[in-house]
Amino acid sequence: MASAAEQMAANLSWGTLGKATELRQRILFTIGLLVVYRIGTYIPVPGIDAGALRDFMEDAAAGIGGILSMFTGGALGRMGLFSLGIMPYISASIIIQLVASMYGPWKNLRKEGEAGRKKINQYTRYFTVILATFQAYTLAVSIEAGGLAHDPGMFFRAACVVSLVGATMFLMWMGEQITARGIGNGISLIIFVGIIAEIPAALGQFLSQGRAGAISVGVILGVIAMVLLVLAFVVFMERSLRKIHIQYPRRQVGMKMYDGGSSHLPIKVNPAGVIPAIFASALLLLPTTLSTFAGGASGGPVMSTILAYFGPGQPLYLLFFTAMIVFFAYFYTKEVAFKTDEVADNLKNQNGFVPGIRPGKRTAEYLDYVVNRVLVLGSAYLALVCLLPEILRSQLAIPFYFGGTSVLIIVSVGMDTIQQVQSHLLAHQYEGLIEKSQLRGRRGNKPKAKGGPARR
Repeated sequence: MASAAEQMAANLSWGTLGKATELRQRILFTIGLLVVYRIGTYIPVPGIDAGALRDFMEDAAAGIGGILSMFTGGALGRMGLFSLGIMPYISASIIIQLVASMYGPWKNLRKEGEAGRKKINQYTRYFTVILATFQAYTLAVSIEAGGLAHDPGMFFRAACVVSLVGATMFLMWMGEQITARGIGNGISLIIFVGIIAEIPAALGQFLSQGRAGAISVGVILGVIAMVLLVLAFVVFMERSLRKIHIQYPRRQVGMKMYDGGSSHLPIKVNPAGVIPAIFASALLLLPTTLSTFAGGASGGPVMSTILAYFGPGQPLYLLFFTAMIVFFAYFYTKEVAFKTDEVADNLKNQNGFVPGIRPGKRTAEYLDYVVNRVLVLGSAYLALVCLLPEILRSQLAIPFYFGGTSVLIIVSVGMDTIQQVQSHLLAHQYEGLIEKSQLRGRRGNKPKAKGGPARR
């Protein structure tokens, strides 16, 4: 028999959205900030030769330019204020989390709860400024080397650095505000909206290639079928769980004895979500960005080698991409998404236990054992989804927006956002039931009017 919560969740309807005032405000707040982000992608950085940049990005769109445009929402193709996107913040988060897992004082900070988390977030912001400054300066120098600036020189470099770093920090602030006061994960939603906004143009470009005869009708139908299959596969894997049986003993509260119950601890096949794919892509973007803008002749033999071996579809690129996806799938799950020590401590504090496993350290070891084996399937699934369309894209010159990483981001972020909306609607229904029960209780407990003293 379904529980009351399950029955209520099954009866959820979008019609209740109009009554949920707080949820509606959160959605409007999120949409407003995302609109501001899209406007910022069209505001150009001062000093850029728009015509030369347009011709350059048309030549680079089939390669790494397509990847960069995807993660920046097309801002890099227009050299807008948000050309660096959110990648400096993601790269800084990767490095800070790696250091925090190995450096002793920062390990202690992570154990201090909310105060320690705020301190580490502060270090991440500082490092984001440093990393964004370095990337903005190297990008400005590369733009000059590519002949894309009207008036090259120190003034152009300073204007470019100030504009790009300020815009990146503003974008980071918007992502944090969406997470705190809106719906969904702000950083993931910014990347999600950038991909969605550029899909119509990419689809039109892809179909125009078929109209011109560059791609056959069979290939177009095959790509559409592949995208649908990948979508279905990603949805199936993202909803797959490994359930661990949890038993709760009988307990006595006051003079009452409560029977023991049982439940399940769900472990997703992919606990890290889309984060490993984004982290792995972020590490690949910096050297390839410099190689693309500087060019083989301007960048020298080092840049030419990087562009040759780390270009999309190249064996070394695919091998490094796979290794990074697997590494970050394990690292992010163990350090952020599913900390087995904390889960084991929470179960112990709630008097819950896994049948046949002692609470505490033994439970943590058992959870480690299960998570490690589940992640074998989860990391392999992530690598397959990200690499198989990437190989086909490099062979058939398909726009990057139809690749596995973009599909994975769209599905994962969309499912997570819808789940949060449903959670807010469910909480709103609970609040309505509680208010109704309180009103009924007040009506039923009205004191009876006292009459005057009876006459004898």
